[in-house]
Amino acid sequence: MPQSLARLHVHLVFSTKNRQPFIVDTIRDSLHAYMATVLQNLKCVPNLINSVEDHAHILFDLARTVSVSQAVEDVKKTSSKWIKTQGNEFAAFSWQSGYGAFAVSESEVESVKTYIANQREHHRTKTFQEEYRQFLERHHISYDERYVWD
Repeated sequence: MPQSLARLHVHLVFSTKNRQPFIVDTIRDSLHAYMATVLQNLKCVPNLINSVEDHAHILFDLARTVSVSQAVEDVKKTSSKWIKTQGNEFAAFSWQSGYGAFAVSESEVESVKTYIANQREHHRTKTFQEEYRQFLERHHISYDERYVWD
C-alpha cells in the first residue's frame, strides 16, 4: 500500500495546576480558539474544545505525523504562555503536568462531543477528580493516586 492513512480521534483532558479556577468566562472562548489554532498548525483537526474553571476537554483528530505527546505539549505550553498575557490575574497560571488522552471510536464521536459540550451542567454534580478517575477506570488505565494530581 503506497499511501499512509489514519484517522485517530483523541479525547484530551487536563486540569489547571491544583485545579485553580483560572479559566473564567472573559478568556474562555479566546482560549478555545487559541488551542484550536495550535492544533491546526500541527495539522490536527480540532472537533470540539470546552472547559470549566479548572480543566479543559479537547476532542481532536490526531495528524498522522504527530504524536499524542507532541500535540499535548504544544497545546499546553503555548496556551499557558498565552493565558499569562491576558492580565495580571493570570500571571501565576499553569496547567497540571499530566494529562489524560483517550481513544474515541468513530461511532462514539458524537456522544463524546455531547459530553464535552455539557461540561458546565455535568460538573454541578461531579468534581474534576471524580470525572477523571472514571475516565481512567473506563479505559482500564492503572494509576497511582499519589501521582495523578498536582
